[in-house]
Amino acid sequence: MSTTKGTFRAAMLARSLTRRRSRVVIAVLAVAIGAATMFSLSTIAIDIPKHLALDIRSVGANLLVSPSETDTMSQQVVADVTAALPDGSVVARAGFRFETVRINQQPFIAAGTDMADAQSVKGYWSVDGDWPEHPGEVLLGTEVAEWVGLRVGDPLTLSYDDETLRLRLTGIADTGGNEDALVVLSMDDLETLTGSGAVVHLAEFSVALDATTLEAVAAAITAQVPYATAAVVQRLARSEADVLAMLRSLLSIISVVVLALTMIGVSTTMAAVVSERRTEIGLRKALGAGDAEVVAEFMGEALVLGALGGLLGVGTGYLLAQYVSQQVFARPVAFTPWLAAATFAAALLTTWGAGLLPVRKAATIDPAIVLREE
Repeated sequence: MSTTKGTFRAAMLARSLTRRRSRVVIAVLAVAIGAATMFSLSTIAIDIPKHLALDIRSVGANLLVSPSETDTMSQQVVADVTAALPDGSVVARAGFRFETVRINQQPFIAAGTDMADAQSVKGYWSVDGDWPEHPGEVLLGTEVAEWVGLRVGDPLTLSYDDETLRLRLTGIADTGGNEDALVVLSMDDLETLTGSGAVVHLAEFSVALDATTLEAVAAAITAQVPYATAAVVQRLARSEADVLAMLRSLLSIISVVVLALTMIGVSTTMAAVVSERRTEIGLRKALGAGDAEVVAEFMGEALVLGALGGLLGVGTGYLLAQYVSQQVFARPVAFTPWLAAATFAAALLTTWGAGLLPVRKAATIDPAIVLREE
């Protein structure tokens, strides 16, 4: 008996959906648009900040390591600090040695470094010309270049005590800060000029960690790595956290607004369906159908619409997320199964909640009044 009743209800549901194709299409599209927007925005909110954090790290170091007991530290100390950082968190690093050199008898601060490492940490520098790639090449800050009157391609001679080194200027850097007064050359060239071994005065790290974690890691490095003191660049670390938090908040607010609009659209559609079927509902109730039966039929219809819209929305949302990510952020996003399941469940819950009020009204229809009107 229960099987027969279930088959009858399924047939009534299928008949109701096929008879009102336009209403069904509108409701499914409303749910699908909401689910697609929610899934795409959520996917971007989860996946993109990870990549943005790496991009933000290209605008400067957020962790500085300096000697704790002497004026300099060895390259081994820098390696020990790198090993102490969480695996995969180091985006870039560079060690710098500073010495006072002379150009045309004028004193300037020279920074010796590995040029490839320095370029990865100082990617925000605007360089007229090229970064040095070979021994015998040098990069000048704008203040130095203006002071000595040199242009890209010119030769220059650096002096240190009684030693001199002939170099070629490959680029002029506009850093927007104190680094405009630096002479940047390779560590090997600076060692050749000074005649002393490899030491480092400062190591800069770009680390992909949130501000709180980074502060804890810096404290651990200071306590555990001999001869090193780690300090967080608070301005960069906090700014990064604020930007990512604002992005997530914005996407969350948009998702909530879209869900609310979806609920309104589905509720309006269900209300229109109930209004159109008042006579049918009155007749069924006059023939003995109970309120629970009427509610079950309409809620079943709402859940079917939610399921169809949810499936369509998840598929469309993933394609939309891929398109937006490629166009705006120039990188793909990954499909997140649990997020797809959550979006589908949200679509069902939204249609269920949106159809609740209209369905309650359907259950209160008085068959005598409706039939009298007919």
